[in-house]
Amino acid sequence: MPAIKDAIMQMLKCISPIDGTVYAERPVLTLEAAQAVAARARAAQAAWAARPLQERIDLVMAGVAAIGAMNDEIVPELAHMMGRPVRYGGEFRGFNERASHMATIAESALADIAVGEDATFLRYIKRVPHGVVFVVAPWNYPYMTAINTVAPALIAGNTVVLKHATQTLLVGERMARAFHAAGVPEDVFQNVFLDHDTTSALIAGGAFNFINFTGSVGGGRAMERAAAGTFTGLGLELGGKDPGYVMEDADLDAAVETLIDGAMFNSGQCCCGIERIYVHQSLFDAFVEKSVALVNSYKLGNPMNAETTIGPMANVRFAAEVRAQVAEALEMGAKAHIATMPEDDGAAYLTPQILTNVSHKMRVMRDESFGPVVGIMPVSSDEEAIALMNDSEFGLTASLWTADVDRAQAVGDRIETGTVFLNRADYLDPGLCWTGCKNTGRGGGLSVIGYHNLTRPKSYHLKKVTK
Repeated sequence: MPAIKDAIMQMLKCISPIDGTVYAERPVLTLEAAQAVAARARAAQAAWAARPLQERIDLVMAGVAAIGAMNDEIVPELAHMMGRPVRYGGEFRGFNERASHMATIAESALADIAVGEDATFLRYIKRVPHGVVFVVAPWNYPYMTAINTVAPALIAGNTVVLKHATQTLLVGERMARAFHAAGVPEDVFQNVFLDHDTTSALIAGGAFNFINFTGSVGGGRAMERAAAGTFTGLGLELGGKDPGYVMEDADLDAAVETLIDGAMFNSGQCCCGIERIYVHQSLFDAFVEKSVALVNSYKLGNPMNAETTIGPMANVRFAAEVRAQVAEALEMGAKAHIATMPEDDGAAYLTPQILTNVSHKMRVMRDESFGPVVGIMPVSSDEEAIALMNDSEFGLTASLWTADVDRAQAVGDRIETGTVFLNRADYLDPGLCWTGCKNTGRGGGLSVIGYHNLTRPKSYHLKKVTK
């Protein structure tokens, strides 16, 4: 019996939110096998970094194109694994946009920094790869979040080991297959299936030179504990509770459409999804009325059906947390505006919800929900809105709505956040650094700063022979 139990414990299983069945399963690597993966990555890194930059760029972009060629298979696969409706067509547009931008800026972002040259000295700073980069990717946007690090890490000359979330078990496997078919050597980009103990042991053993983790605050703390004393660099994108603030001169219809979509799209399972909205009191009633009408137009259902606009949450336990937050808020006096939809099964299929009469005493306005619920509060001034937006342990993005750019900049300067949006939300621009503050984490991806985080500076102070 113990041997059977051990065998079961060594399998990772993706449970489909569509019907609760096992959609895919893979055996985890033993510690010895995982150490061998890391060793192969380390052995392959110098030769990969020695290739011309343009060659690395071309191989990475060929891998990206190979993923695009699989899109017709990927879209229904994602629906089965994490519940996103097939009508939205997958992630290749953003996947390609991010990789393409990082490819375009690579030469300038990785160029030597000239400090000075004269008859006696030549001085400059190079950007050199860390070595082996470990990418731990989340399930909610599994291709786009992974490529944020995979593409620039490989382009910069690192080798990459990718560990994907169990909920999207097949994504890393597909990415590795596509990149290998495009010509990226197998040891340069490897996908692994690991349990938590093996992951921690690899990190603690110094198997990697840089780690990029996207996930929960608890997961980020586990990464830091495992890396303690190794001096391994960490990039962490953790929780969020992103606010929207609608000022009195905002385009009301645009604000409703964008903020509510930002709260509900992907069943609310977005890193930078809108989880709380503050509306100037003069627009509050109209904003709520229009928001309720919009959400009532949604079609909850099987993500394989073309008419479905909002699918199940990725896992029953995620939906249970959202239901708990909503129930607690209602007990404390909040008002729910959306009647339970017929397709709500009390499990993964969850009615999207709008709440008013909320306060920051309620978990739904403090804790990360990561589901299709948003609380809306009236405010009387910028001062009140700023105080409420900053009353959070998280800081990823904030969405401001006004016709006054100067006012938005002044408000944005006072918000504790990684990104300030004006008249838009829930979008990752690869030209800008994707970063957060407070318990959202540290570091930054994409943009030129993404390259700086995936490399280290190396200074050259060369004295010439002048005899």
